[in-house]
Amino acid sequence: MIQSEKVTIVSTLSGEEDVDTVSAYLWMAGKKILRRAYPFDDSVSEVPEKYEHLQIDAAVYLLNKRGAEGEQSHSENGISRTYESADLPQTMLNEISPVCGVAS
Repeated sequence: MIQSEKVTIVSTLSGEEDVDTVSAYLWMAGKKILRRAYPFDDSVSEVPEKYEHLQIDAAVYLLNKRGAEGEQSHSENGISRTYESADLPQTMLNEISPVCGVAS
């Protein structure tokens, strides 16, 4: 999937219309995925196709949390919010299988 398609999907799902903002959140989500998938290899710079859906989900998640980062609890008019962590939730990160190797 090309970057413009990802931007369109994230914009549609999040309601954020600024392309630069959406691109920045996609970049951050991609970096978080790459750090988890390739913990010992900094040379990988593109999110693998199998994690593109997760990159989109993570970008939308981060955009929707904007302004309430790290919130542990919030109740107002019968609505309660609690976040799993200030970063991506562990349930999202559990989808990523780290790649490791042995030096020869």
